[in-house]
Amino acid sequence: MNTTIIGRENEIKILERLLHSQDPELLAIYGRRRIGKTFLIKSYYQKHIAFSCSGQYNGKTREQLINFTEQLNLYFPEKKMLLAPTTWQEAFSILRERLDGLKGASKKVIFFDELPWLDTHKSGFLSAFSYFWNIHASQRGDILVVICGSAASWIIDKVVNNKGGLHNRITQRIRLLPFNLKETETYLRYRNIKLDHYQILQLYMVMGGVPAYLKAVEGGLSAGQIIEKCCFSKDGILANEFGNLYAALFNNPNKHIEVIQALSRKSKGLTRSEILKTSKLSTGGSITTILNELTESGFIQKTYPFEKKEKDSLYRLADEFSLFYFRFMQRRDGHSYEKDTWLGLQATQTYISWCGYAFENICMKHIAQIKKALQIGGVQSVESSWYTPGRGKNSGAQIDLLIDRADHCINICEMKFNKKPFVIDRKYAADLQKRAMVFRETTDTKKTLFLTFITTYGLFDNDHTRQLSDAEITMQAFFQ
Repeated sequence: MNTTIIGRENEIKILERLLHSQDPELLAIYGRRRIGKTFLIKSYYQKHIAFSCSGQYNGKTREQLINFTEQLNLYFPEKKMLLAPTTWQEAFSILRERLDGLKGASKKVIFFDELPWLDTHKSGFLSAFSYFWNIHASQRGDILVVICGSAASWIIDKVVNNKGGLHNRITQRIRLLPFNLKETETYLRYRNIKLDHYQILQLYMVMGGVPAYLKAVEGGLSAGQIIEKCCFSKDGILANEFGNLYAALFNNPNKHIEVIQALSRKSKGLTRSEILKTSKLSTGGSITTILNELTESGFIQKTYPFEKKEKDSLYRLADEFSLFYFRFMQRRDGHSYEKDTWLGLQATQTYISWCGYAFENICMKHIAQIKKALQIGGVQSVESSWYTPGRGKNSGAQIDLLIDRADHCINICEMKFNKKPFVIDRKYAADLQKRAMVFRETTDTKKTLFLTFITTYGLFDNDHTRQLSDAEITMQAFFQ
């Protein structure tokens, strides 16, 4: 298989260290669907994999055991089996016997892909796997067991936080995240896709940094043409993706989707109680579980308003494609698309509001790059939002991103997506000054406030810009 790995520098360092470890290792790697988990492990460890098998989606226990047997026959052809074992205990006993026959001190990688799918109802898989690790694999310094799954919450609950045989057995965790914008650019260039930063930014606002989505990008097309083809043609890679995305990760995805849909309507995010009210879900432990599962899988992001407590925390929709789906694709499910659908949608108010929300999400995911551009990369900081409701004659005020710094300064960040340099006019200038004043009065902060503008093409030079702007960052900072 193609072994060129784009990005993933930190993950590769971990994989390399585990490969040369003198101890038995149990690595859990998880992340959302189509993020490149399997590719990373099989590419980096391809010369070291002694056995590999994968769970089958919705497969019965018998089917999983047959698949396991076929893999045993593939990796150990000299001891070919005609009949599959009837239990997982027996299956792991056979695997142990096969591994005992492998010689040499070099690391032998045992890879279980889509582990949650292997653990079918009452199959005894997890118990048998625990026994295999505790009695056999954990006694061998030449063994590295890698378990992988898209259902991040399952990996966390059933393995990482296991209270039984796997308690505290994980020696390393990797949560694989989507590419950032720089990695996305590198990946596209590797595939000879020639797009400028504005075009890549537009793609990212729809697809995020999901490698499997980006793989569908064709050369010689603009971002608009690519979005049209991927999302609004009947054979587009994303045309039917939403229905599969959550179903593959969660056993009962309807409630998860209700939460996602509720968050898609509020760019500032929602509190737990607001989610319950908006989505009409029942209170209790189920909503906590759903929020944790969506957070661990990277679909939503938990943020904390400025100087607020845990109960005031906000949840934001962080998955680019889910936001895009609810804004533009959901109402067309089951209907044919007109030619140039995306071109027509770009003339709507929905498109303008979506651009603002999607660009803000990108900023939230590139805080490290923003701080580097502000030359405060080494300064400790806490990122948050702030909102105060209107009282009496005073209207409310909101700031979507604050960078509260340890050097007694706060960056008040304005995030603006625009096709050309953004113009600060008189009305907007007055609004900025008012919000900064209300923020200082309401919070009683004594810190220095810097008005910071994060835009696509910078600010148009006028008197308001020169008077108000303390710092200015363009989209180029995201690609550094």
